[in-house]
Amino acid sequence: MRRKLNNLEEFRALKAKCIQAHEAEKHKVLVCCGTGCMAGGNLALYQELQKEMAAHGAAYEVSLTDSCGGECVGIKRSGCHGFCEMGPLVRIEPEGWLYTKCKVEDAKEIVEKSILGGEFIERLGYHLNGELYKRQEDIPFYKKQTRRVLEHCGHIDAESIEEYLAIGGYEALMKCLFELTGEQIIKEVSDSGLRGRGGAGFPAGRKWEQVAAHKEPVKYIVCNGDEGDPGAFMDRSCMEGDPHKVLEGMIIAGVATGSTEGYIYVRAEYPLAVSRLKIAIQQCEELGILGDNILGSGKSFHMHINKGAGAFVCGEGSAMTASIQGNRGMPRTKPPRTVDQGLFEKPTCLNNVETFANVPDIIKKGAAWFRSVGTEGSPGTKAFALTGNVVNTGLIEVPMGTTLREVVYGIGGGIKNGKKFKAVQIGGPSGGCLTEEHLDLPMDFDSLKEVGAIIGSGGLVVIDEDSCMVNMAQFFMNFICEESCGKCTPCREGTTRMNEILSRITQGDGRMSDLDELRSLGKMIQVSSLCGLGKTAPNPVLSTLDNFEEEYIEHIRDKRCRCGVCKALSSYVITDKCIGCTKCARNCPVNAITGTVRHKHVIDTNVCIKCGTCKANCPVNAIKEG
Repeated sequence: MRRKLNNLEEFRALKAKCIQAHEAEKHKVLVCCGTGCMAGGNLALYQELQKEMAAHGAAYEVSLTDSCGGECVGIKRSGCHGFCEMGPLVRIEPEGWLYTKCKVEDAKEIVEKSILGGEFIERLGYHLNGELYKRQEDIPFYKKQTRRVLEHCGHIDAESIEEYLAIGGYEALMKCLFELTGEQIIKEVSDSGLRGRGGAGFPAGRKWEQVAAHKEPVKYIVCNGDEGDPGAFMDRSCMEGDPHKVLEGMIIAGVATGSTEGYIYVRAEYPLAVSRLKIAIQQCEELGILGDNILGSGKSFHMHINKGAGAFVCGEGSAMTASIQGNRGMPRTKPPRTVDQGLFEKPTCLNNVETFANVPDIIKKGAAWFRSVGTEGSPGTKAFALTGNVVNTGLIEVPMGTTLREVVYGIGGGIKNGKKFKAVQIGGPSGGCLTEEHLDLPMDFDSLKEVGAIIGSGGLVVIDEDSCMVNMAQFFMNFICEESCGKCTPCREGTTRMNEILSRITQGDGRMSDLDELRSLGKMIQVSSLCGLGKTAPNPVLSTLDNFEEEYIEHIRDKRCRCGVCKALSSYVITDKCIGCTKCARNCPVNAITGTVRHKHVIDTNVCIKCGTCKANCPVNAIKEG
């Protein structure tokens, strides 16, 4: 049981102890126990490493609170390291070695060779173009990033407040409690230019100032950890890997605005994030960093967790506060704004996970430090989930204003299997589509807005030449239809009509007039929907129409899907490569293929159901789809 701290001096004393214990760990083995690597078996590897250490009689510890006395090895469960494509991952310190694609059976070798023997295991290292990279920071995927919010993710025990204290955690909070006034805190955040990292990019300092101006005795801080975009996992990884950083940012916001209650709204589909946040909150309460009269400062703050049921619309502020209150998550008309009348109809400061996680460093290092990277209008860094048809998928963080080309090719390693780049869907299902002509466009709030796209929460889905953009637009529109709360007619009915038109086009029943109708419906939904999610819902369709209209025309006029993705518009043809092996005919479920041994076979397109079995079974790749 941790002893409650009563004042700043006791905090400093505990921090000094934590630093001493941290430095006594001559080696650290940081086993990635983020959701992805745990799914790959890293939790079992973590346990096996401990067994191997015990079998060799070597001193080790898994927590700074269980110090083995003197020098020893720390075996820690860290959060996501980011390089998801190469997981499961293990980092060895102080060398900075990164081991990739680790298995449970590698534990013995890691202990004997690396931990006890100081030897790098080459087969577990990262290889690129014939070159071996031992140190994590030298790998191009990491070298081209600027990790601030994610600085400690993968580098500390994600479930230890002592380790967070050892690396400077809660120092910013102490400064806010004992040195700065609420006005000074808000000024620092405002001067930094920090903009909300959850979507629209509203200035955080201005929002804090509006809440602080209210004289209400009850105000709330709400953290949006809902993150419903397909392919997005930035906030989840931050909550899993560095939960105390998020809590610290929220408590500072409470001190600055005069709020004493905080709520973190997390998707129920994020059980690991929920678990680690609960652990972090309990640890803070035990030490007195959360609760009444924090460290004798006279300031109080209490933290609560609410689990969302996975409704995409609950990422919108008023829908989220309604959900926290136990009501159906549906947005309301504005004004009043959340800052004036939010949770329980009280003034509420609502920011997302990444926004709050930026705050401690801004307070410790200053607004000028924060502005040292990024652009004038969009200072700082942004975390992105890089997914899709790219070589290196994973969690990245780059300065605002970094170009798409630097992300896709510099960090992502280019397109998989040597394919050609086609587009990037940025900002999730309500984001926009960027094409080759946008590769050198700076990715910041204002530049993306000019081309009809948004950063959103930070999802980046890379699309290659084999992807059908009409099908892609339908996928996102279908998602929007399913997630629409149904409150306002433009979103409820408009997106349904758009989805029906897209479905008709991909089935080969489209009309040229459909293109004008899609544009008209899209613009109507944008200007008349109730909430921000509805207003951005048509973006995937409108942006693909602007950039890939010829694909829509092919689907409608030529009844052809150039990528062979839309099955109703696809056909299979046996080319002259056919060797007459009969495998295609023998495996066809509807007997649509005829021919004799050692002679070219033929597909009856009137019978073919376009299942692709023939192509999958052809040993000489003689069947073409198009």
